[in-house]
Amino acid sequence: QVPLVESGGGLVQAGDSLRLSCVASRRSFTTNSVGWFRQAPGTERELVAALSASGRSTYYADSVKGRFTISRDNAKNAVYLQLNSLKPEDTAVYYCAAGATQFMGPYDYWGQGTQVTVSS
Repeated sequence: QVPLVESGGGLVQAGDSLRLSCVASRRSFTTNSVGWFRQAPGTERELVAALSASGRSTYYADSVKGRFTISRDNAKNAVYLQLNSLKPEDTAVYYCAAGATQFMGPYDYWGQGTQVTVSS
C-alpha cells in the first residue's frame, strides 16, 4: 500500500494558485515531521516546506517564503501545501514526505509525486 498519495497538481499560469494535498494511508505516517519536496528536470530534489509534528515549527525554502504555506489536518491524516503567486520556476514534480525527526530528514515515507507546471 502506498503510504502517501498526493493530488492537486496541474497546469496553471504565472500568478495563479494551487493547493496540493497529501493523504497518508495510516496516521502513524504523519506523527513526525512532514515535508514537501520538489524536483525539476535536471535538478536535485529540494525541500520547499516542512512542518513539525506539533505544527508549531515550520521551514520554508527562501525561494518560496511568503508564497507557499504548509499545513496539516491530523483528523484526516492529511498534509497540504498552498502555492500562491506561482512562477514558471516553480514548475516541478512535488513530493510529499513523512516520518522525519528533523526537517532536513531523512524521511521514511514518500508519495508518488504530482506535477505542477506554471506557464509564463
